[in-house]
Amino acid sequence: MDDIAVLGAGMHPWGKWGRNFVEYGVKAARDALADAEVGWDEIQFVSGANSVRCGYPGYVSASTFANALGFTGCQLASSYAACASGATALSVARAQILAGVCDVALVVGAESTPKGFFAPNAGERHEDPDWLRFHLVGATNPTYFALYARRRMEMYGDTSEDFAAVKAKNSRHGALNPNARYNKEYGADDIANSPMVADPLRLLEICATSDGGAALVVSSLEWAAGRGVDNPVRVSGISTVGPTYPNSVIELPYLASDSWAAAGDGAMTFKDDIAARAYEEASVSPEDLDFAEVYDLSSAYELDWYEHIGLCRRGDAAKLLRAGDTALGGCIPVNPLGRPGGLRRGRARAGHRSGVRDGLAAPGRGRPPPSGRGQSGPVHQPRHVRPRLLGDLHPLTGPRVSGAPVGRGRWPRDWFRIRGFPTIGASNIGPTVNRPERGQP
Repeated sequence: MDDIAVLGAGMHPWGKWGRNFVEYGVKAARDALADAEVGWDEIQFVSGANSVRCGYPGYVSASTFANALGFTGCQLASSYAACASGATALSVARAQILAGVCDVALVVGAESTPKGFFAPNAGERHEDPDWLRFHLVGATNPTYFALYARRRMEMYGDTSEDFAAVKAKNSRHGALNPNARYNKEYGADDIANSPMVADPLRLLEICATSDGGAALVVSSLEWAAGRGVDNPVRVSGISTVGPTYPNSVIELPYLASDSWAAAGDGAMTFKDDIAARAYEEASVSPEDLDFAEVYDLSSAYELDWYEHIGLCRRGDAAKLLRAGDTALGGCIPVNPLGRPGGLRRGRARAGHRSGVRDGLAAPGRGRPPPSGRGQSGPVHQPRHVRPRLLGDLHPLTGPRVSGAPVGRGRWPRDWFRIRGFPTIGASNIGPTVNRPERGQP
């Protein structure tokens, strides 16, 4: 069995606080320990996550957090994998537990971010694709977000109104979350009147950078049972796969992609593979999910992920949105925590701790409603109930991408092909099988 238990969770609210990232991480860690009823001196392994933007203390984040909490001699590991750093840190802790190296671990990620667009590392870095995309073509992150949005408009007929509806939905969710980056609901007029940043995306449709932190206490199932927790929330799978050749969709920060002229399989793109691996590890399928937390650096980008994780066929994400299926009370709520920055809570590509943060959706106190139950807001569930979650998926950093589903069931490796995705061809890009349980516009 490859499951581990989630015993406790903690979070520092997201915002612009102007303080050291260590403060955010320590607050989240202490809350997670208290939630788990586990002492700091019982932790055997600390897995930390941070980015280059916090300097040397961020490079050795696990040591930094352990020092602030009080060194105990436990083992440490630090992760930086851009937007996937939090999930990478969770993956490291999971591997340590499953290998028998430790029984209980603390996973903590925190960040302090600069205002405005993220820039590449300083200096002349001619072999760094992140440096090159800024200096050669001026492609800030919102440039990529807008290109993905335009792609949806051209291929599937999505509209600016659809993108605005994603923002409006997530703002309603975020208003219910005290840890959200913003707690204000926005309507269509608010979004339409916000400044255009990268056509067709406006300011309120692009995530903002922010400061905050999140932490989880995880353990082996046996250790949890010894503490009287017999049916914990579980992490059943984590996917950190990279692309396979050819990868025909341009990924941040690259400026060109492989060609499908001579090879390629349109049935399974890179982002589809990410979800497929996570589902396989967890032995679940999209139909088993009660809700999903997905990457949404822009409002349009959330729609892409509806399709990549199998909630609907390609091109039908806007239909799922318009039907209300992805809102709280719908049959598959998406991003019920409110999500990042301009969309709610987090950051522009700085979400390396977000894989930890999204793990909070399962054990947290204000959980989203089970699929199809019809509740209009968050509902309370007893602790250690195991809702099914598809965690944060981080695509824009090339191979450094991850997701963490929690659940049960059985699904075949070739699920996407069984569902009717074609092998190749732009004129036949969607699957041939609809999901009958999902609503129609």
